[in-house]
Amino acid sequence: MEVGKSTKRVDAYDKATGRAKYTDDLCPKNAYVSRILHSTIAHGRVLKIDTAEAEKIDGVVKILTCFDAPDYLWSPAGHPWTTDPSRQDIADRKILHEHVRYYGDEIGAVIARDYVAADRAIRAIKVEYEEYPFVLDPIESKKEGAPVIHEERPDNVLGHSRLTRGNYEEAIKEPGLVKVEGWYHTPTVQHAHIENHVAYAYMEQGGRSTVVTSTQIPHLIRRIVGQALGMPWGKIRIIKPYIGGGFGNKQDALYEPLVAWMTTQVGGHPVKFDTTREETFFSNRVRHAIHAHIITWLRPDGTMVARKAELYSDNGAYDSHGHGVLQKGMGAYPQLYPVDHFVADGWTMYTNKPAAGAMRAYGIPQAMFQLESHTDDIVTQLNLDPYEFRWKNCMPVGYYDDFSKNELYHDSLRQTMDKAREMMDYDRKRELYKNQTGPVRRGIGLALFWYNTAVWPISIETSTCRMILNQDGSLNIMTGETEIGQGFDTVFAQMAAEAVGIRTENVHVFTNQDTDVSPYGSGAYGSRQTYVSSFSIAQTGQILREKILDHAHSLTRMPVEILDLADGNIVRKTDGRILMSLGDLVTDVLYDFKLSDAISAESTYSVQSNAYSFGVSIAEVEVDIPLCKVKLLDIVNVHD
Repeated sequence: MEVGKSTKRVDAYDKATGRAKYTDDLCPKNAYVSRILHSTIAHGRVLKIDTAEAEKIDGVVKILTCFDAPDYLWSPAGHPWTTDPSRQDIADRKILHEHVRYYGDEIGAVIARDYVAADRAIRAIKVEYEEYPFVLDPIESKKEGAPVIHEERPDNVLGHSRLTRGNYEEAIKEPGLVKVEGWYHTPTVQHAHIENHVAYAYMEQGGRSTVVTSTQIPHLIRRIVGQALGMPWGKIRIIKPYIGGGFGNKQDALYEPLVAWMTTQVGGHPVKFDTTREETFFSNRVRHAIHAHIITWLRPDGTMVARKAELYSDNGAYDSHGHGVLQKGMGAYPQLYPVDHFVADGWTMYTNKPAAGAMRAYGIPQAMFQLESHTDDIVTQLNLDPYEFRWKNCMPVGYYDDFSKNELYHDSLRQTMDKAREMMDYDRKRELYKNQTGPVRRGIGLALFWYNTAVWPISIETSTCRMILNQDGSLNIMTGETEIGQGFDTVFAQMAAEAVGIRTENVHVFTNQDTDVSPYGSGAYGSRQTYVSSFSIAQTGQILREKILDHAHSLTRMPVEILDLADGNIVRKTDGRILMSLGDLVTDVLYDFKLSDAISAESTYSVQSNAYSFGVSIAEVEVDIPLCKVKLLDIVNVHD
């Protein structure tokens, strides 16, 4: 068994010694560099851009403006695409914008031989605007008379969803119910990965464009670049080297379309764009700020009768991952704490702020903060035990979700609660910290979380795996799923070894995806990769095993039914005898004068299910009330 073992990461040595190559390490030394001209107003229209003085600066190669850029609308969101228009992301971006929708919007670019020249040129460009009113709050954006951000959506509503179960209005008429109500707010957050987004592009023979980029989604980027430039997708090649963190920010096409266009404007010469840390905060993606209003009606014993929620998501100026983030979070409400009578409305609103996109767990951190804060309000108002209330009301075994068709088969959530309770000595400490006085006090609290992997059934979930046997019996594996620092290459190696019947150390993972040679996969997002890729790896491994054992049958004259492949050897099941090594088999088959077969396998798997994830955190804190100072004394996190 290779899965379940503790093993060294397959990329550990290269990363520890500096041998691993990232995008900037691979960029040609003669590449031009570039800087973006950002808008200095929150909302308006560019009337004129004067580049005369900037063009005189030594080292400036070319200056491009919003008036030069391709006039295609496209979506940068790293979602699996579909031919069904109703499931496609909103195409509301251009490479450069004449209509400015937030402070920092991209309106021009300078290509130069060095950054000194590029920075001087940016400062020398003069821009004339027509300014419009702006709105910065999603609730204000929804009000009548708010500034219109996209003419196609005069109400500023990017998306609206409604969830219902039972009859909320009738349920709350039950006598004796207690109403608990509150507003809960989660702020904008930026990913702040160590490696900022960096990409460069150049042109090859036949007018093909190659983009080398720090991205989580190489195959999706190829499609997006084609849509943004109006180019056939086969003329675009995306290469993903090692990546220094992404956390969802690099699940968008941030600057790949821009560099792909810029290289066409300088005769195919390599052009690089390397984001500054400042730009990551105002012109990359951020986590959606979401405001939630929750009302719960309960019986005095803590039984939940009905719940109502209204959520307002701040999506910023452009769609990016848009309404799907709020949908995912809002969908968690009736799953973490099921209730017979439930209604929720969620609005994703345009505002004149940087676009929000994907970030770690896709709307779930916001939803868990909202729900668990509201749960604490409930137990405080009704004087209930926080642990027992959660135990009583959280998702039970047998819960079935009508939308995803997922069912909970094991009591995983309560098992994590029990384990954390024991590890933290929760009951003793809760009793110990009762009835404290004085300015400095201690306390203990807990919060639950729920998540399900991947994006099915909202979007397609597809993974392809290719396996090629080498003459020494080792295995090359390629997938479209990406290593972005989280250890997936090691996971892929273990799963491939398990599926085929060899050791993990004899699996070579092709880590740097290249869309010209890597099989299709959607990439890294939504906690999908271990779950989704496991199906394609297992399926491809089975196909490869069958081919290997068929050849073993020919070489050993033993029936396939009594042959096995284990630990890199062909084994007879009846007595465990090793008949030959996999390396000997591959060599014999490849160099056979009549047969000469290179043994490989490839298959695609479309996954139409999800895996549940659960967890609990229990924290012990000390609070200095006059100083508003909180000290974390201990914390336990248990996940399943």
